[in-house]
Amino acid sequence: MRHSVTKNWKKIGLSILVALAAAMPVAAMEAPIVPIPLHVDYDKKKAELGKVLFMDPQISADKTVSCHSCHSFDHGGADPRPVSIGVHGAKGNANAPTVYNAYFNFRQFWNGRAKDLKDQANGPLHNPVEMDMVPKEIEAYLDKNPYYHEAFREIYGTNPTYDDMLDAIAEFEKALFTPNCKFDYYLRGQTELTPLEARGYRLFKTLGCITCHNGVNIGGNSFQKFGLIVPYRWKPSFPDRYDVTHNPDDRNVYKVPTLRNIALTAPYFHDGSALTLTDALKMMAYHNLGFELEEDEIVVIEAFLKTLTGETPAILRQD
Repeated sequence: MRHSVTKNWKKIGLSILVALAAAMPVAAMEAPIVPIPLHVDYDKKKAELGKVLFMDPQISADKTVSCHSCHSFDHGGADPRPVSIGVHGAKGNANAPTVYNAYFNFRQFWNGRAKDLKDQANGPLHNPVEMDMVPKEIEAYLDKNPYYHEAFREIYGTNPTYDDMLDAIAEFEKALFTPNCKFDYYLRGQTELTPLEARGYRLFKTLGCITCHNGVNIGGNSFQKFGLIVPYRWKPSFPDRYDVTHNPDDRNVYKVPTLRNIALTAPYFHDGSALTLTDALKMMAYHNLGFELEEDEIVVIEAFLKTLTGETPAILRQD
């Protein structure tokens, strides 16, 4: 039998889930998850330049940290460490989310402080515990580098500028989409889920997970409170919506993360506190639903979540 934290908490949790479901657009209720597009239009020359820039540690203060350092392609575009390590060994205050499919997020960063990919790319470059650079230093480096000088002249028609560099990185990240996961094939009617996976999807919807994890990115399209039923610990250093709005109601409110490629991107949550999918499911059920999941429920939901691993982005498969 499923154990409630308390009967009252469970009643409150269910009423909140009903309210969230009622607030969902009709289209989202009818087709809560849609497949990743098979094609995304992007400028290939800009994206290839952005790919080189993304991998280049020379644009950090101590020449050791690149964008890839915290968004590893070996870990689903995320960081396998609870928090990232920046220049001079400085520790960040949040787990780096995946850059795969970030183009489909309605805002960027856990607290949504960046409006788009270009705005997001600007943040770590300035941050003293990430890359700790200033635009003029980056422009001087790019202009002296023969490859960059020629590439920027060809693509942008000018010597390298900081703004164009951000544009190229953003264009590369736009290309990091991962279509054709098993669940996408299922949604397009091209395959069937196993009984275990199908039961996991049904439970995912029944428990209300779908109210926050929906749309093309199965998340990334709303802000929600972590600890909706049972409060989660809060620290002023957490990059939540409170950090942006200074509204006390926004403490522990974060952008809902994408569930695409979730099996590749451990650890989980803004603080990297859940080391495995099992840990993450248990914590979400406890804090946001108000009860404990049965072991068999965890097994089937995990089976469903593992159908969300898509193809490696095409731009990474090219030499």
